[in-house]
Amino acid sequence: MTERSLRRNPLWIAYEHVAMLIGLGTLAALCLSWLPFAMLLHPVLPRGLGQTLGRRVITIGFRLYLHVLGGLCACRFDLSELEHLHREGPMIIAANHPSLLDAVLIVSRLPNAICVMKASLMDNVLFGSAARLARYIRNDGALQIIRQSRAGLDEGAQVLLFPEGSRTRNFPVDPFTPTLGMIARRSGVPVQTLLIEYSTPYLGKAWPLFRRPELPLHCRVRLGRRFPAPLDYAAFTHELEAYFRNESSLHGSARFTHDE
Repeated sequence: MTERSLRRNPLWIAYEHVAMLIGLGTLAALCLSWLPFAMLLHPVLPRGLGQTLGRRVITIGFRLYLHVLGGLCACRFDLSELEHLHREGPMIIAANHPSLLDAVLIVSRLPNAICVMKASLMDNVLFGSAARLARYIRNDGALQIIRQSRAGLDEGAQVLLFPEGSRTRNFPVDPFTPTLGMIARRSGVPVQTLLIEYSTPYLGKAWPLFRRPELPLHCRVRLGRRFPAPLDYAAFTHELEAYFRNESSLHGSARFTHDE
C-alpha cells in the first residue's frame, strides 16, 4: 500500500490522531518530569556545572522523544549528518525553520548547543526552567543575544540560531535578520548551515498544534556549506539568505517524495 492510499484509509486517519496525542503528551511528560529538578538545581549549582548538566539532559530527553516518535508515531528521521558535528568546536549553527520540531532535531545531536529562544518560550512553564538551567539565550534584543552568544562561544559551545527569527511563513525562507551575521563578525567563528527537510509542513506556521499529522512523516537534516566569519555582516546576511533560497530551489521545496 502506498503512502498516498494510506492517508485515505479511515483507520490510518484515526491512528494519525492517536499519534498526535502520543507525540504531544510525551513531550509534555518529559518536560514536566525534569521541571522540578531544573527549578531546584538552577539557583544552587555552579554556573558551569548547571549548564553542562542542563544541556545534557535536554539532549537525552530530545533523543528519547524522537525514539518515541519513530517507534509509535510513524516518524522517520535522518539525522546522520549531525552525528559528529558536536566534536568540531565552537561555531554558529544556522538552520532554516519550517517546523516547531527543528530545535528538537538539532539539539538531540548537539549536547553543547545553546539555543536562542523567544522570550515567550523562556517564560513557558514547560520549557522555561530547563532552558534557564542550560543557560539558553533569551531573545530580548540583538545586543543581549550578541553578548551572550559571544560568551557561550568563548566557552566552547555551539550557538543555534534560526536567521529567519521565527518559523517560515513564506516558503522557502523568510527574510533573514542581521543578528547572526553580527555575532559571527564579532566572535570570529564559522557559520555552519543546516538544511531541514520535511515531507509535509507539519507544525509550521500554518499548521495548528492540534491538527493531525500526515503520516508517515519523513524528516532529514543535511549539512550545508560552512561559511568563515564575515567581515561585513550586512553583506553576509544577504549571502546567507541567497544560499538558503538557492538550496531550497535545488532540492524541491524541502519535500520527500516517498511512496511505500
